[in-house]
Amino acid sequence: MELQITATDPGHPTTLLDLPWDVPLAAWPERHLVALPRGISRHVVRFARAGHDVFAVKEVGEGAAVREYPLLRALARLAVPAVDPVAVVPGRADAHGEPLEPVLITRQLKGSLPYRSMFETTMRPGTIQRLLDALAVLLVRLHLTGFAWGDCSLSNTLFRRDAGAYAAYLVDAETGQLQPRLTDGQRHYDLDVAQVNIVGELMDLEAGGSLHPAVDPVPFGRELIDRYGALWHELTRTSVYPRDKRHYIDRRIRRLNDLGFDVAEMQIQRSPDGDHVTFLPKVVDAGHHQRQLLRLTGLDAEENQARSLLNDLETWMASQEDFVPGDASPDDEAPGARPEVLAHRWVRDVFRPAVRAVPAELREGLDTAQIYHELLEHRWYLSERAQRDVGMAAAADDYIATVLAGRPDGTDVP
Repeated sequence: MELQITATDPGHPTTLLDLPWDVPLAAWPERHLVALPRGISRHVVRFARAGHDVFAVKEVGEGAAVREYPLLRALARLAVPAVDPVAVVPGRADAHGEPLEPVLITRQLKGSLPYRSMFETTMRPGTIQRLLDALAVLLVRLHLTGFAWGDCSLSNTLFRRDAGAYAAYLVDAETGQLQPRLTDGQRHYDLDVAQVNIVGELMDLEAGGSLHPAVDPVPFGRELIDRYGALWHELTRTSVYPRDKRHYIDRRIRRLNDLGFDVAEMQIQRSPDGDHVTFLPKVVDAGHHQRQLLRLTGLDAEENQARSLLNDLETWMASQEDFVPGDASPDDEAPGARPEVLAHRWVRDVFRPAVRAVPAELREGLDTAQIYHELLEHRWYLSERAQRDVGMAAAADDYIATVLAGRPDGTDVP
């Protein structure tokens, strides 16, 4: 069988051809590799540079590669947080014609870390809880789309900083199944596997002296299931309201939006006597604030980052003399700028100058939305201490000197 490269992007196959496909991945020359943190994997995984891009390259069995590649592509179409599939390369052979395992290539997820790298310094219990919260949200999102993971674990997840929280991304879809709808049994099986895996991983960290002494692995594993259950219930429960309390429906939708989820459609049914209204939301997509920020500004951010930036944007817009509220009628005669116009002005005059005030070498490993969120947090802290608004310029100077200067790189975990 001859070497084949099946890629999602027409521009990648030519650059990928320069990689040494006739050499086992474990023996690839250093000149092709990039030193990035790697998690534990049952497969050989390396980060390699091809052209201007960095990719994660994983050796897998042919059946697994052919199975996982389309699953990752399907998750990408569904906008589920997962690594971005780039190519699958079967038909490899060494210089003597001996077959080599196929590889699956995914794009390196900028600013992400495997959980073991995050535990190199003893992580506080509250930070561990935020990691598990992120994993619970990811599992709910997967289940809402009909994806049964089959091997949910910290090892099969990457984490990115998302304002004061974390965002979790699926890395390994080898055991997954995508169906129109999951049964309760399939969901509960995923939860059982997740709990066993996570407790085992935390116990492994405990044995190696990398787990905070206040963390008991078994209760922490259980908390993931509790967090998942509470979120799943809020997103899928049926509500019954008195007929004269219909505004409760709007309140429920806003609560779902606050959780980061959008309601695609609703089922509303009145009782036979007309006294009650039954409401069932169909929640099919997360990223409510992400999409709102992207629509207004063109900025792509994690959900909590987007919420932070939108709050700042709305405060800034309200201070502008030519601001016209978003609910104003297009026929209103009052002159002024619409939110979309002001939002782009905010990006140009506020967001970009603040981010560019941070030297490029100190920004490495952090995306611009995270930098701006941290600047906002630092400005608030300094303003509270000074009992006045210190302004973004002063906040940026102090942030660079006192926060970034002491951070080994942008991916350092607080």
